[in-house]
Amino acid sequence: MKNLQKWNDRDISWLHFNGRVLEEAAKPDVPLLERLFFLSIYSSNLDEFYRVRMPVLKAIGQLEAGEEKSVAVIDTVKALVNRQQQQFGNILRQEIIPGLGREKIRLVYNEPVPEQVGAIARSYFFDVLTAYLTLIPLEHTKPVFLENNKLYMLVDLVQNNLQRRCIVNIPSDKVSRFLHTEHDGTTYVLFIDDIIRQQLPFIFKNAKINGAYNIKITRDAELNLQDEYAGDIAVKIEEEIQKRDFGLATRLLYPPDLPQPLLRTFVNAYGLQGANTTSGGYYHNLKDFLSFPVRPAHLLYPPEPPFSMVAEVSSLFDRISARDFIVHTPYCSYDAVLRFFNEAAINPEVVEVYTTMYRVARDSRIANALITAAKNGKKVTAFVELKARFDEANNIRWAKTMKAAGVKIIYSIPKLKVHAKVALVKVNRAGRLKDYGLFSTGNFNESSARIYTDHILFTAKPGLLRELELLFIFLAKRRKPLPEERSVFSTLLVAQFNLQEEFLRRMDTEIAHARKGLPAGITIKLNNLEEEVMISKLYEASCAGVHVNLIVRSICRVVPGVENLSERIKVKRIVDRYLEHGRIFLFENNGDPQVYLGSADWMNRNLYRRIEVCFPVSDPELKKELVTILQMQWEDTAAAVWVGAEAQNIPQHGNKSSFRSQTGVYLYLKEKYGK
Repeated sequence: MKNLQKWNDRDISWLHFNGRVLEEAAKPDVPLLERLFFLSIYSSNLDEFYRVRMPVLKAIGQLEAGEEKSVAVIDTVKALVNRQQQQFGNILRQEIIPGLGREKIRLVYNEPVPEQVGAIARSYFFDVLTAYLTLIPLEHTKPVFLENNKLYMLVDLVQNNLQRRCIVNIPSDKVSRFLHTEHDGTTYVLFIDDIIRQQLPFIFKNAKINGAYNIKITRDAELNLQDEYAGDIAVKIEEEIQKRDFGLATRLLYPPDLPQPLLRTFVNAYGLQGANTTSGGYYHNLKDFLSFPVRPAHLLYPPEPPFSMVAEVSSLFDRISARDFIVHTPYCSYDAVLRFFNEAAINPEVVEVYTTMYRVARDSRIANALITAAKNGKKVTAFVELKARFDEANNIRWAKTMKAAGVKIIYSIPKLKVHAKVALVKVNRAGRLKDYGLFSTGNFNESSARIYTDHILFTAKPGLLRELELLFIFLAKRRKPLPEERSVFSTLLVAQFNLQEEFLRRMDTEIAHARKGLPAGITIKLNNLEEEVMISKLYEASCAGVHVNLIVRSICRVVPGVENLSERIKVKRIVDRYLEHGRIFLFENNGDPQVYLGSADWMNRNLYRRIEVCFPVSDPELKKELVTILQMQWEDTAAAVWVGAEAQNIPQHGNKSSFRSQTGVYLYLKEKYGK
């Protein structure tokens, strides 16, 4: 490999991950509608990339030292995205739409509304859509602001012998993107874009319509938050949220048939010279496919009903006292987590409840349980992170509601995000306080638990929970730890205190074992692997003889398989039915494996700008369980690919049989715990 770098670029690596999502949409053995949903996920991911990462790349490019590198990265990004967008269109037009047609589902795509359903579409236009339509003449001296990621139609027309350009909004944020109706045994699915286009002669009477082109502007999503300021942080964030959709444009999407003179007129009118102008498909916001209105069961994944681990338990706290256990979502039901908070709310022996909340579900039963607990006289404390990107408004809403009910709310810490997912309940048993805790790799969010693979440890171990209580005491101080406080944790690994140092120490132990010829190995599963100190230690381990297996879903800056650098490092990426989200850390430790779970990826933000918690799993049976799950994922040949030295996805070949780890994990856990 020529000119190989020591670190892969994070953004290019991420785009390869999104390309892996696209590959799943291309697989003929994936159910047809699930393939459509993968296209939706790809589209949604790409929108967020342009909102969050493109402004960063441009900002780097404006610095003299970073200009050359940034231009090269941006050029590579554009080329990758263009190739992926071409692949996206081919999958949709050549595979999925014909496949739906064979199922008597006609997705009308880039063609006039069919005569068979023309009357129904017209009625829908007048009965529903017209209530939300706004006409914006392009000739305005001061153009009306076009909102972030909203859909618009740029109409070129001649009316009363005058050339006009007008923008019509497509109200997909107000109504469903699709209208579906049945005719002669075929279900027609129409984009509302085409229904509006059909009625342009009515909207612009006595006009000649020369063309109508769907456009979309993506804007910078960063909030302008000062780390130190006077006043209520919730108020400040609410003010900034209201400004978010008015940020600088980072991308303009337009269809391939938009005439260049009209494009230049539009760009000049809206001052979009600094945005990436990208020729995409004829439709934008295809993330809306996730709400596709026709869903025959045989076109979806077969159901995998989650099984409860606590359905027959009379007291959850007694169950935890007896032995630690782990709930693996979405294979196991989330009912144990909900019950943890619900029992705390009504159990008269419970006196105190503490929890962190990073992304709160919109209709959160957990938040409601905390409210009930406070009303029932418990001391309830919730640390609510208000800086969780794109969830700020929802978190603020719930924080205010809980606070009004008597829950003590602790807000964000300046210069830090609290990304830990932990909870603690104190129970008065015969005059003595007994602690019970939750440690999770994912958010306490019952909505995401249905599609995210995560691991939640239920424990009553005094040592762990004593340190967890110390963490909550620290969080109440709302500040970064002082140097003398950094040694307070010895069992928990907590970012800003000891997390990075302890992981480095464990890798050093593996290096020492390998040099002595003792059993040594590292297997780590993460969402993102970016931070150079940790990667350097993995390179050092590889050079010392340690075999390193990495399962990294998204960003991975490791360059694997390079002689005298990373020849013993292998990297896999899994994209499948569920979003791989749990973090697992396995160190061979001379035949006495150490296993950790946690909230922390190995990224700069996780290690240096967040409070994260990773926690040991000491129960031998649970360690064996996690090692089994990790091994299944490493052996995946159906949904896993190798990550190459240039961050690219490399298919696995030569396998006589195909093994899908998510199916294997579900069957393994069902046999072990299912009733």
